[in-house]
Formats: sequence, C-alpha cells, structure tokens
Amino acid sequence: MESHESFSPAEQLQLAPYVTNTERPVFVLTNLPEVIKGALFSRYSRSTLGLRTLLLREFLQNDEAGFQAPSTSQDSRLALTKAQSFYDRILDGYGDDSIGELGGAHLALEQVSILATKVLEDARIGGSPLEKSTRYVSFAQQVNGDFQFYKDPRVLASTHAELYLETNRELFRTYAELIEPVRDYLRKVLPPEPDQPQAAYERSIRARGFDLLRGLLPASTLTNMGVFGNGRFFEGLLIRLRLQTLQELQDLASAAELELQQVVPSFIRRADLTHRHFCSQLNFQQQSQNFFNRWVPRTLESLTPQSASVELLSYDPEAEIEVLAALFYENSELSFAQARENVCGMSDQVREHLLRQWADLREHRRHKLGRALEHASYTFDIVGDYGSYRDLHRHRILTQERQRLTTRLGYTVPKSLIDAGLESPVRKVLEKADSAFEVLEGEFPQEAQYVVPMAYQLRWSLKINLRSLMWLVELRTTPQGHENYRWLAQQMFQRVHEVQPRLAQLMRFVNLEDYPLGRLAAEVKKELRKQSS
Repeated sequence: MESHESFSPAEQLQLAPYVTNTERPVFVLTNLPEVIKGALFSRYSRSTLGLRTLLLREFLQNDEAGFQAPSTSQDSRLALTKAQSFYDRILDGYGDDSIGELGGAHLALEQVSILATKVLEDARIGGSPLEKSTRYVSFAQQVNGDFQFYKDPRVLASTHAELYLETNRELFRTYAELIEPVRDYLRKVLPPEPDQPQAAYERSIRARGFDLLRGLLPASTLTNMGVFGNGRFFEGLLIRLRLQTLQELQDLASAAELELQQVVPSFIRRADLTHRHFCSQLNFQQQSQNFFNRWVPRTLESLTPQSASVELLSYDPEAEIEVLAALFYENSELSFAQARENVCGMSDQVREHLLRQWADLREHRRHKLGRALEHASYTFDIVGDYGSYRDLHRHRILTQERQRLTTRLGYTVPKSLIDAGLESPVRKVLEKADSAFEVLEGEFPQEAQYVVPMAYQLRWSLKINLRSLMWLVELRTTPQGHENYRWLAQQMFQRVHEVQPRLAQLMRFVNLEDYPLGRLAAEVKKELRKQSS
C-alpha cells in the first residue's frame, strides 16, 4: 500500500524520528510525548489531512506549539511544559471525554497494600494492571528489621498502635515460620519423578507452598503493581482514590498525580483537588453517602461465620431463546423479532441439537463463541476467601460489588495444612487477627481491614453474561488453578447447569475434577516445559 500524501526530502527528514515510515498509509507514532499524540489524534478526527501532514503543520512547524525535538530528559519535560497551554486549547476545543483515551502512561506503584490494589484495579476499562504474585514471590523478607506491611498513620497515632503492629507482625512471623514445614510436607506427599530436573521440581514445591500460606498474609501486605492506562482511565483513577477515606489511598492519589503530570498532564487536569469537576464529584459523593446512611441498614449483628457459597440470584428463563435469536440475527437479514419468532417455532429437540452442534465446534477453551451469548446473563451472590476474590476480581467484562472486608464471615484453612499437622498455629494466628479487628473496628472501621488476613471470607455479588462466564469458569477450573477459586468457579457452572443445562453445555472445557495437589503437579509440568524449550 502507498500513501496518497507525499513529502519532500526535508519533510521526510523532519518526520522520520516520529513515524515508523513516511510512505505507507499504515504507520506508528514514535518518540512523541503522550499529550502530543492525544492532541494530534484529536485534530486528526476533524481534518481532511493525513496524520503526518498534521504533525508537520500543527506541531513540528508551528512555533506556537513550542515543540522541539528533545535530546535529554530535561529537554523533553521543558518542551512539554512550553506546549502545555497550546495542547490544552486543542483538547478543550475537541472536548469529548474520549480524547483522554488517545494517550497513555505506564505507572509503577510500589509498596502499596493489597487492600489498596483492589481499589486500583476496580476500573474495568482503559487500564491494564499487573500485581506482584503471592504464588511465586515470598513475602517473608524484612526491610530495616521489620516485615513489609502498611503502617496506617491514623492507627499508629492512636492507643491501638501496638495492637495493630503486633497483629500484623505475628501473621508474617507465622507465614515465614511455616514455609519450610509446608515444603517438607509437599516433598513427602509428591516426591519427584526419576526424570524430573531437581530445580524445576523445587520451584514447583515453592509455588505450591506459597499458595497454601497466602491466607496468612494480611490486607496490609505491601506489594508492587504496574498499570498501563490511557489518560481518561488515570483521571478516573485519581478521582476515585481521592474520594476514599483511607489515608493510603489519598497519598497514592497525590503521588500518582505528581508523576502523571510529567507524562499526560492535560488528560488528568480534572482530577486536581481545586478543579471544579473534582469538587462536583466530591459533593456528589458526600450527598450519596448521606443518602445511603439514611436508607441502607447498617447493622451486621446477624452475620455469623459460614462456609464458602455461590448462590444464583437471578437469570432470564428465556435466555436460550434470546441467545439463539441473536445467533440467527447476526447471520441473516432477519429483524430480531423475526429471528426470535423463528426460534420460538422450533421444538425443544431441535434447539438442543442446534446448541450441541454449536458447542462441538470448539476444540479448546480459546475458541470463543460469538456475542450472541451476551444475551444471557446471571447474577451470583458469593462468599469466598479474600484471596480468591482477589483472583476473580481481575475479570472485567462483568459487574462485581464487594462488601467491606471483615472477619465476621469466618476463614478457611487449606486441607493440606491440616494434613501437614499445621492447623493449630494457623488457627491461632487467624483468631488473634479476628480479636484485633473487633477492637480496631470500633474506632477505625475502614483501617481495621488492614489486619484481616486473606483466609477470611468476603461477600460479593457478580453479574455476568454467558460469554464472559464461559471464559471465567473454563479458565478458573483448570487443574493448575488455586483450589479455592476452582471450587467457586465450579459452583457458578453448576448453578447455571441446574437451571439451563442446554446453555451450560456450551461451556465444554469446565473441569469439575478435584485435584488436592493438582496445582503442584501442573507447576511441575510447566517447569519441565520451560526446561525443554
């Protein structure tokens, strides 16, 4: 393909550092600040000119833009500062919110609590987070003589400071002390095969051991997280953080804004504490909270410890007809009403046969069926350990709402820890955390969450369409999955199968087997593949 635009040798030389080619109609922008890319694309959408011509005329050859090729990091920041008002005028002139999606940044957030990461990961669109794994990395290391957990300044300034510190330290001490006993147990119940490389075997033992002990880690545990997001995502994130009551989240908002101002300043202006947009959001948040306080029952006295559970709250009894009608609609010239009428005219046997044949087209779980499945949706009420919630929370094409993290719903202890004879120290430290939470909650209902270990259970709701559910349950029931979230995913499938078995059969690759040591065996296989590659 050749571009219809042509450039002089001098213009090609000027463009060369900023585009991957100057001759073809498909190219990538390079070496430009994110704000400039966004402003450039905003002009691109309302111009007959090509992007490279716009880049030349309105940026590279425009003195008002203040853009110059930076040779150092300092020069780059100076060029961005000079151009700021110019770009802001362009962005304001094409003030659609979507313009904030035309530039992005990679933001690193280190030494943040795992409680904070859930707020950071709540946004479902525009950002891609990745967090330090509790499976492959030990959290037993100490820095400056102490374990790495968030020390909330409000609690530390209170009479509960020692209780808060000692509860967290005891959880980490128990975690660290049990690492080797757990590994010894795992080596005993799953010895290496004769042909297994020792290094691969030990890495698999290490991963499985961390899996079993992660429930001891409190929500205060410090972790590292990377987020790539567009400007609109980061603006929303900063506002969301600033509307939270926890001091850690307020501090994270200020720190993130300081860094993002150096890369995507125009895209996050409305998250500034003094901006009218943020002030309006803050007022709305306060009014909403007052409304909830008046009308929503606050008492939790009736809560008692309970087992993990998955309850199907609602579904569409006509979902099968809607799914098949949508399938016909996208593959024909029928109106949706006509497609639905066609499906309603079929016998049950024909519909069942059609669905079975459709399911049989899939050879593995990455063969995704079409959007027709999105016409069926399900709402679940789930009780599961906080660690499992953190895993399932990463799925985005769904609606999840969680309640505050407490100790009132009880905790889970992995059967392998019981079989290893380690139940007593685990229960002892988890009960201590419960006692500490009850004391802290009276004065610090939000900050008290920091002392709750991941073994404790959380209640959350999950509304999801069938297409997204298929991906979730087939992924989360693989043998290498954590046993707790495997069970939750299996239960979601079972609840759907009980009410709509013909739609459930589309999920061909759900694994309903129980593998007490399945994740360990899967780790061994994965390490062997690494060795041979």
